[in-house]
Amino acid sequence: MPTLRDWLQHRITPTRHRPPDRFDRRLIAPMVLGTVLNPVNSSMIAVALVPIGRALGASPADTAWLVSGLYLATAVGQPVIGRLVDLYGPRRLYLVGTAMVGVAGLLGALSPNLGALVAARVLLGLGTSAAYPAAMHLTRGEAERTGQSSPAGVLTALAVSAQTVAVVGPTLGGLLIGVGGWRTIFLVNVPLSLACLVLGTLRLPKTAKPATAHPAHAEASEVSGPSASGARGVDLVGMALFTALLVSLMLFLMRPRAADWYLPVLALVAGAAFARWELRVPEPFVDLRVLGGNGPMLATFVRQFLSYTTAYAFLYGFTQWMEEGHGLHAAGAGLVLLPLSLSGLVVSGLTGRRESVRGKLVVGSLVQVAGCLAMLTLDAGSAIWLLAAVGALMGVPQGLNGLANQNALYRQADPARIGSAAGLLRTFMYLGAMAASAADAAFFTHGADTGGLHHLALFMLAGAVLLLAVTLIDRSLRCPTPRKA
Repeated sequence: MPTLRDWLQHRITPTRHRPPDRFDRRLIAPMVLGTVLNPVNSSMIAVALVPIGRALGASPADTAWLVSGLYLATAVGQPVIGRLVDLYGPRRLYLVGTAMVGVAGLLGALSPNLGALVAARVLLGLGTSAAYPAAMHLTRGEAERTGQSSPAGVLTALAVSAQTVAVVGPTLGGLLIGVGGWRTIFLVNVPLSLACLVLGTLRLPKTAKPATAHPAHAEASEVSGPSASGARGVDLVGMALFTALLVSLMLFLMRPRAADWYLPVLALVAGAAFARWELRVPEPFVDLRVLGGNGPMLATFVRQFLSYTTAYAFLYGFTQWMEEGHGLHAAGAGLVLLPLSLSGLVVSGLTGRRESVRGKLVVGSLVQVAGCLAMLTLDAGSAIWLLAAVGALMGVPQGLNGLANQNALYRQADPARIGSAAGLLRTFMYLGAMAASAADAAFFTHGADTGGLHHLALFMLAGAVLLLAVTLIDRSLRCPTPRKA
């Protein structure tokens, strides 16, 4: 008599035979679902910060740790788990990580205070760090099995699904909060985790030999995903120094005070020690060698940081102000942000296949400047349509800047180190998110009022202008020829 597992295996995976010359499409569903866990939790929290602060008696400077905690955990967790994927295979780490997401969601829904909630977000960040490197490992393994050097369709599906979920996250979060309160945005992780566990158990291969890189890429090491040559050592010293650098810097930026002068000093010391160590060890936690002598790629990392600092500062800061300074409910704020989601998706869909880099970045930075100037005109009495229009305006650069920076990196990176370069690009995105969180905490010290919003807009305006300047002076963006090994 067939068991429930046999029935599910038959229904969900109709055949166990993998097509010899094309990607095994049974892997796509667990890969996509696992990969979107991070962006959905990163974006839904935007509409929950004010309700959480009110419920737990916490200030915006305190609730900002719900954002920073997840990104700190992700910035450290992805490289670590990427190494472990190489050591133990993608299936085991995928299942452990997605199980952690469910546990973190349950703990968050039951948290009695802000400290416990931040701990749940840290656990959530670690759990969501597993699916992306597992997906990249599986994709590379399938490419080698089928002889396809670049399964572009699969990679596009991963990127588009993550971006789609990120831009609709605030609206989804607002609707969930409207139905069941802020705890629902944590509780929703439980069914998502269960779905990942079922799909991962039934579809991911039980044994997976570590994928080997093409000889031309033998030196590459992945920062946000698996290393290029299988089982490698884990750089515990580099991880510790990187964590000390980020934590000490964030502790100071969240509440800058003269009495805490030692924190930036500690960050500088940890940063110098980290750079020195990473350049000396054969298998570094973050391969800083990819930056050597490559000015254009350094500029791309700077643009990535500036782009996402402004984007996340708007997402978190503008949303808090709509709820606290303008008086909207979380569900209403989520709906007002719907034009932002739609404009980002439309622009991404229309321009995604065009390889233009400089034009996208120029337009994206100019629109960011316009959006920041528009924020300076807002106050507590501004019409809802105006708020939605500002959101739609700020959605345009979200559909341009990220894709443009990825295209630029592909052209600028040494092919032998493309994995490390791609991982560093994600790291600079996380750093931008943490800088945005620190800015929100600094400008909303006494609440998300209109004065704080205007100061935040000026901060964002400075970043957008700097992004435009870095783009215009970078002559390498006019030369689309990729670097050769």
